Amino acid sequence: MKIRLLLLITALAIINAGYAQDSTKEKSLEIYGFAMTDIGFNFDQINPAWFDALRVTKLPVSKNQFGTNGNTYFSVRQTRFGVKGYIPTPLGEMTAVFDFDLFGVGVDEGQTTMRVRNAYGEVGRVLIGQANTPFMDGDVFPNTMEYWGPTGMVFFRNVQIRYAAMQGANELFIALERPGASADAGPYRDREELDSVSPHLPLPDLSAHFKKTGDWGHVQLAGMLRYIGYEDLAASATQDISGHVIGWGLHLSTVLNLTKMDVFRGSFVYGEGVENYMNDAPFDVGVVANPGNTRAPIKGKALPVTGIVAFLDHNWNSKLSTAIGWSSCHISNTPLSPGTAYKDGQYAIINLVATPFKNFLAAAELEYGSRANFDGSYKANDVKLQFSFKYNFSQIFYRDKKIGNMF
Repeated sequence: MKIRLLLLITALAIINAGYAQDSTKEKSLEIYGFAMTDIGFNFDQINPAWFDALRVTKLPVSKNQFGTNGNTYFSVRQTRFGVKGYIPTPLGEMTAVFDFDLFGVGVDEGQTTMRVRNAYGEVGRVLIGQANTPFMDGDVFPNTMEYWGPTGMVFFRNVQIRYAAMQGANELFIALERPGASADAGPYRDREELDSVSPHLPLPDLSAHFKKTGDWGHVQLAGMLRYIGYEDLAASATQDISGHVIGWGLHLSTVLNLTKMDVFRGSFVYGEGVENYMNDAPFDVGVVANPGNTRAPIKGKALPVTGIVAFLDHNWNSKLSTAIGWSSCHISNTPLSPGTAYKDGQYAIINLVATPFKNFLAAAELEYGSRANFDGSYKANDVKLQFSFKYNFSQIFYRDKKIGNMF
């Protein structure tokens, strides 16, 4: 037992070699977050649980599915609170992060309730816990006020074990991630078009990215590989549609400093069966016919998805800025998909953001989204006007002694 423990400690020391920091440094704790209020008017309609967001997958699939157009909304669900702890260790500084907002999902969908965003610990090259998947590029998210963000963006915080093979200007991350999770925090069976099946996910998802950074900005290439199994709950001696598909994806993203006042944020992703890693996409697995097989007349298919993001952030001066851009997400459905299945979504925003003094932000934003059915029977359009007010706070404590603001 002692030999095994010694080997484990030695292995960790090797992994973090060259990244260890001075263990004599003091402990510190940072408390941070913001209070945010959104007030707006929805000219059209959306699923009432998502009244204060623009998720195109939540737009109606038929006329007046969600009642009458034209509704005012008030929300504080973007409000956020978090803590970061920094602790010196022989292997380097350990960072522990926990934060949440109030945007309920899953069983709390539509409610103002705690939603965990990050919950992880990191020492040197190794991170364990819930954090951004390496498959995404968080810097692509534009300076917009709408909560959910571009529909065609890879955006997901997942529970993972991540190893940083390279850090700094050239960054290489590799991770094993929790399979079957999604930003909605709902059951994975909701991400399959197959009826009467139960997800079977024996292997973790594998993700990685390489990122190169310079004064000009950065470019990142990421990949995803996953096994998605399903078991027929109604299997019998004559019929069993159990099986599996392989999901994969490639994601190219960039942030370019065009001028001192302009930043371009863009990405392109294509894959099959990686919809749950997208910011706003439906099923991962569809249904196709399996001719000649009476025991399994249908089988699953990893649905192809294409996502695009293109936004420009422009600073008019030190106190005024504008974000403008567009995003799309397209699903290649199977012939057996329901006619009302999501096929295509569009998302566009323009805003004016003012920061008249430190730690305060006010913004006006015009938002547009659309959703098209697979069979072409209906296309929903949604226009929103939103006003947002945000108050930031942050404080670091050094041991038991407060040492100042971190704004």
